[in-house]
Amino acid sequence: MNPENEHDPQNNFKFKLKALNLLFLAFFAIILDPFCTFSIHDLVHIIRHENLKTITISSFSLIFLATLYFRNRRRKVYLLNFACYKPKPDQRCSKERIMKIFAGTGKFTEESLAFQKKIMEKSGVGDKTYVPRDMMAVPVKKGIAAAKKETEEVIFGAIEEVLEKSGMKSKDIGILVVNSSVFNPVPSWSAMIANRFKLRHDVLSYSLGGMGCSAGVIAIDVAKQLLQVHPRTYALVVSAENVTKDSYLGNNRAMLLSNTLFRVGGAAILLSNHPSDHYRSKYELVHTLRTHEGGNDASYKCVHEEEDQQGNIGIALSKNLMAVAGEALKANISTLAPLVLPWSELLLVVTSLVARKFFAKKVKPYIPNFKLAFEHFCIHAGGKAVLDELQKSLNLGEWQMEPSRMTLYRFGNTSSSSLWYELAYSEAKGRINNGDRVWQIGFGSGFKCNSMVWKALKNIHPLVEKNPWMDEIHDFPVILPKHEPLSSSTI
Repeated sequence: MNPENEHDPQNNFKFKLKALNLLFLAFFAIILDPFCTFSIHDLVHIIRHENLKTITISSFSLIFLATLYFRNRRRKVYLLNFACYKPKPDQRCSKERIMKIFAGTGKFTEESLAFQKKIMEKSGVGDKTYVPRDMMAVPVKKGIAAAKKETEEVIFGAIEEVLEKSGMKSKDIGILVVNSSVFNPVPSWSAMIANRFKLRHDVLSYSLGGMGCSAGVIAIDVAKQLLQVHPRTYALVVSAENVTKDSYLGNNRAMLLSNTLFRVGGAAILLSNHPSDHYRSKYELVHTLRTHEGGNDASYKCVHEEEDQQGNIGIALSKNLMAVAGEALKANISTLAPLVLPWSELLLVVTSLVARKFFAKKVKPYIPNFKLAFEHFCIHAGGKAVLDELQKSLNLGEWQMEPSRMTLYRFGNTSSSSLWYELAYSEAKGRINNGDRVWQIGFGSGFKCNSMVWKALKNIHPLVEKNPWMDEIHDFPVILPKHEPLSSSTI
């Protein structure tokens, strides 16, 4: 278990809150017990013969405890709706065309072009993903204006759609949390959204930067914490990344991978803590769990934004990224497992640990069957290698991995928003039923592994849904080749 999570203040607070609730309920029961057979004659007797001061103090004590209980109890957080941005058809770009764009920049050596071609052939990314228009221009545009144009289209488009789908007005939003790792202009994205949609002056706004592909889960967690202390409030969470700023025009091999995987995309999610919204919401947020391995040097250094020797900025990925991700996943699920797995699975896990420690370390560790805890899995579509490793680590089948693999194929790696394209895929397939549990897992620089657990509050009918898959969902799933050769003429 991650030592940082053993003494998590949030978990300690939840434990103390539960203890307070139990004490209040016990005290409340003791007080009310004599009144079960209480009559009007008993009330007259008390007023005539008992100390009025004692009655007053007892009454105020009961009112105080009741107020304390209702003010501090955990508020349920509901997901009203969400929207995933789908770029216009003129932004669709095949892998061969992307390679021609790379070659046309004149920035890459033949070795770098060959390396990117090789990675792209094995990436699991298809030929219908989207890139910014300015990246397809001749010459390629990479300035602040181009980057801002890309993100405005994505973020504003997703917000407009989620407001329309939920029937909400921008003035109803009390909390705004935006995450974008590599592009954080001034004014911030939260300020730009407030200006574009004319949010009210007392909106609580936050912009999260540099937190990697798992920042979408962090943004939801931040919104959840704020919804616990601000009653009857709506929170808007926006997750996006910027391909224009993230693209690398140099020849450092460790920094070339992002060019082959990242594509345009973003999502907007509308949350509520209004009790009445239970009946019109899609999901209830059950758990958020964050694991941070930044205290370990290898984990901290495995994903870094830096300059190469020529001054070109890019994201460098270390060779031990998969090992770091595996350790972060272990720490995360070791904390999550007791919260979601049935007792039968937990017993098998404990038995396996005891056997390995006291009898034979060669005994293979037992991999819990998370299919008993969740009906649907949304694993960050970071790349084919990441998904292959996660499928093996969690012992998942092709059906469970389908939303992640199809999202990577159709939309590429859209960073923190990929989890929402995956959930939209399951909705478009008509797979989400009332009571189903969804596990979303995100990985990001730092290094972090973060989880969200949702419970469906209704059957999701695809015929009434609007999401980026609806007009082509009948084409999926597709058979993914292990290697998809590109024409040598592209370089």
